[in-house]
Amino acid sequence: MSLESTTGAMDRTTGGWVNGFIGVVIFAGSLPATRVAVLDLDPVFLTCARAAIAALAGLAMLLMLRQARPRTAELPSLAIVVMGVVIGFPLLTALALRHVSSAHSIVFIGLLPICTAIFGVVRGGERPRPAFWIFALAGSGFVAGHAVRGGIEASPTGDLLMLAAVVLCGLGYAEGARLSRRLGGWQVISWALVIALPLMLPLAFFTMPSSFADVGAPAWLGLAYVSLFSMLIGFLFWYRGLAEGGIAAVGQLQLLQPFIGLGLAASLLDETVSATMLAATLGAVLCVAGAKRFAG
Repeated sequence: MSLESTTGAMDRTTGGWVNGFIGVVIFAGSLPATRVAVLDLDPVFLTCARAAIAALAGLAMLLMLRQARPRTAELPSLAIVVMGVVIGFPLLTALALRHVSSAHSIVFIGLLPICTAIFGVVRGGERPRPAFWIFALAGSGFVAGHAVRGGIEASPTGDLLMLAAVVLCGLGYAEGARLSRRLGGWQVISWALVIALPLMLPLAFFTMPSSFADVGAPAWLGLAYVSLFSMLIGFLFWYRGLAEGGIAAVGQLQLLQPFIGLGLAASLLDETVSATMLAATLGAVLCVAGAKRFAG
């Protein structure tokens, strides 16, 4: 391999980690924003409305930039993205947040990297080194161990919903990243949202509350954030990062998401962030560094 090609590969990998980190920072606000929104809005309406709003924005981008339609062979992969990140994760987390706090639910996000890495192997054909899995499992163990220690039996319904959301999200991340190598990151999420629009828009109107008089400004701000940032803008960076830097490797950045999200939950929602929560996420940060070194 020539020096130029090696340098180019390193630049793409570095760019992948930078884009991935920006995506993680954006996603970190998703659960606190959802928590605020479901206090005044029905979870099903929130899921449908956020997808419909993001889809209309994505459709406008696709039309303005004259993007070619996906090929027929790419539609099954787009359907998996829809199931995982357009419908599954937003709906299940919104339902879970009716039972648990955002600080508690954020800890489960620490399981996303291992799910994403597994689906990266299954769907993306990646083969990280054995040491990578040690760090990935250790990072997931930090957050899962904290969840058990904090009383996972406190709300079995909320915890099971969060676990299901994490599995579907990991699948959607890996599949979207794999498809991004051909279509491009923002194109993948935009087309997935457009595919879901004929279902989500009518459901948004059908589940819309009869009156918005009791919906406060924080709930509207939460809806705006999860619609534009969590559902669209974050994916512009995230899918590109996964495609450039590797699904399993860059996916480990999600271990940082609980740390960022816990800070948001504490500062914006006045939720309690314990010392053990911080210890678990700090341990996860160390595992990111180890996983990055042995990802290739």
